[in-house]
Amino acid sequence: MGSTSDWEVMKGACDVLEDFGVEYEKKVYSAHRTPAEFSAYVTSAESRGIGVIIAGAGGAAHLAGVAAGQTTLPVIGVPIRSKALGGLDSLLSMVQMPSGIPVSTVAIDGAKNAALIAISIFALTDPKLAEKLKEFRRKQAEKVLSATL
Repeated sequence: MGSTSDWEVMKGACDVLEDFGVEYEKKVYSAHRTPAEFSAYVTSAESRGIGVIIAGAGGAAHLAGVAAGQTTLPVIGVPIRSKALGGLDSLLSMVQMPSGIPVSTVAIDGAKNAALIAISIFALTDPKLAEKLKEFRRKQAEKVLSATL
C-alpha cells in the first residue's frame, strides 16, 4: 500500500486471503517517496515466489501503475477513497494506464474483490483453492436466496 493510512481498506484484502489460506506479504511503499525501494521490491517479487501484486493507493495512486511497468506479474489496483475527490482521482490514475501496461482495477476501496481476483488467478492451477472459491460463491448465492423481506 502507498501509505499506512491505506491499511484500513487494504486490511480487507488480507482478511480474504487469510480466509482462503493464501500466503501474502503486506508492505508500505510510496511510488514517489521510496521509488528505489519499491522498484527493488517489485522487480524481485517473482523470484521470491510472489504470483500477483495487489497495490492500494489514494490520491495520485501511481503505485499500481509503477508496479505494472516493472513486472509481468498480474497487478491488481485498489483505488483508495481520497479526501479531495472521493477516490475518483485514485481510480482514474489506475484505469488510465497506457496500452500494453495493464492494471486490473477494482472499485474504490474494493480491496476484498482484489483479493478474490488474486485467488481466482491462483485457483487456475490449485484445485484445492478452486474448490474453496466455488464453496465461497455457493455460500454467497445461498445467502442471497435465503434472504427474506
